[in-house]
Amino acid sequence: MKIGKYDLHIINSGYFSLDGGAMFGIIPKPLWERSNPADSLNRIKLATRNLLLVDGRKKILIDTGMGNKWDDKSKSIYDIQQNNFSIIDGLMKLNVKPDEVTDVILTHLHFDHTGGSTIIKNEKLIPTFPNAKYYVQKKNYEWAINPSERDKGSYLKENFIPLKDEGILELIEGEKFFDDEIQFLIINGHTFSQQLIKISDSTNTFLYCCDLFPTASHIPLPYVMGYDLQPLITVEEKKKILNKAVDENWKLFFEHDPETAFATVVKTEKGFKVNEKFSTF
Repeated sequence: MKIGKYDLHIINSGYFSLDGGAMFGIIPKPLWERSNPADSLNRIKLATRNLLLVDGRKKILIDTGMGNKWDDKSKSIYDIQQNNFSIIDGLMKLNVKPDEVTDVILTHLHFDHTGGSTIIKNEKLIPTFPNAKYYVQKKNYEWAINPSERDKGSYLKENFIPLKDEGILELIEGEKFFDDEIQFLIINGHTFSQQLIKISDSTNTFLYCCDLFPTASHIPLPYVMGYDLQPLITVEEKKKILNKAVDENWKLFFEHDPETAFATVVKTEKGFKVNEKFSTF
């Protein structure tokens, strides 16, 4: 797919699992397990799906997945599956080397979105993409370095402090345009100053939904994660985005859906629902 000057490429950087009840909040299991079956530990399978945008000068990566710095205990808890699916593996399949990435846009600093931003080399944490500038919202960074007791387990400092120490983490503020095709849309329900990435030209709009709509199953308004810090705000943010997506025929990109990469949505008498699903471009 091409939008404006950019060719878009989907990268699968691995799978992991989280508790289904936490992923769907107040929604009863008999409803969510129809589309997201749980294992014996009540975990549902999730993807870490990223986007690479390429033009003649830039190679822009959106989010970096789970990374490979996990110990055996954590791999077991989160059922982390990365055989041939790391962010580096995904880039290499596109013949892109880590040092060729020019920019990394981070939606927020939770471990499943920025875990691949750093690697361990010679017993030292270093940036995975040494020639790239990393971008995240300033307010999210400030929250990440001093999170609440409720969400501190989601912000692992080894994934982003080395970027700050190297001087390659740029803290941005507000709904900025990165360039003519890329805009940051700020939401605060899931965590503070998460940025959705809107990629558009005169005919197409792609929205990288990160954790506003982690899967296609989260399109209906009440389907809000138990992880969200401000769930009522999430509902209002979903409503605002979905109305625009219906009116302007946006394609919504799901970072965590194990099967569906992106979809269009419609509004019915019963509310919003998925229209067409796509697994690839």
